[in-house]
Amino acid sequence: MKINDPVVLAEVEAAFAAYEAALTGNDVATLDAIFRKAPETLRYGVAENLYGHDEIAAFRSARSPVGLKRMLERTVITTYGDTTATANTMFRRDSMVGKVGRQSQTWVKFAEGWRVVSAHVSIIPE
Repeated sequence: MKINDPVVLAEVEAAFAAYEAALTGNDVATLDAIFRKAPETLRYGVAENLYGHDEIAAFRSARSPVGLKRMLERTVITTYGDTTATANTMFRRDSMVGKVGRQSQTWVKFAEGWRVVSAHVSIIPE
């Protein structure tokens, strides 16, 4: 198994960049498309545990679009073969003084493209 094949890594980096743009721009339709439409898809958030695409989509559509801008730090994307990847990053927001956010995602390549199948977001004191 090849780790971080440059072609595969570029694909996942592009998918991650599309996710980040959709997240900070509150592009709910794109966010819904990026998370795999399946009951097995999950997202653990700062204050919510979401099981299945339907719960994730409901959360996204109800979330406030205010204050979504963030600065990423130490983003690490790793690919395993040509169908699996992880993306981990830290983030800061102006509204989170003295705190740092952490995000991890598992990406899998399906016929429709790269999709998030699992995500976790948490915020901790610096």
